Amino acid sequence: MSEDNTFNFELVSPERILASEPAWQVTIPGEGGTLGVRKGHASFVVSIKPGVVEVLKSENGEADKIFIAGGFADVSAENVTVLAEEAINVNDLDKESLAQELQNLNEDLERAENEGEKAKIVFEIGIVKEKLSA
Repeated sequence: MSEDNTFNFELVSPERILASEPAWQVTIPGEGGTLGVRKGHASFVVSIKPGVVEVLKSENGEADKIFIAGGFADVSAENVTVLAEEAINVNDLDKESLAQELQNLNEDLERAENEGEKAKIVFEIGIVKEKLSA
């Protein structure tokens, strides 16, 4: 596949730019469903739900998989910028640590005293479950 079929992909967290590289296709877990983006795509901004962003650098290449805890994607014909609240390479996720974190959060949920605290913990549980399924 020629370079002409790639576009610029950037992954940005609040702290820094995590990736800036050419991509052939990016798959994004949008709030309304999963989106596949290639060069020439119509412009839009979409809210991202917790899940995995897949970045293919070439048509026949292997995808880089990055867990995103939520954020936004800004898509244009030549660029995709993902603004992520939290981002971690799927290969760096530790299932044992995540299982322990999930257990701790469930215990915290049982001890939560108000609805606001419960809602925050339920949200965190959802992110940990998504990481485990990644």
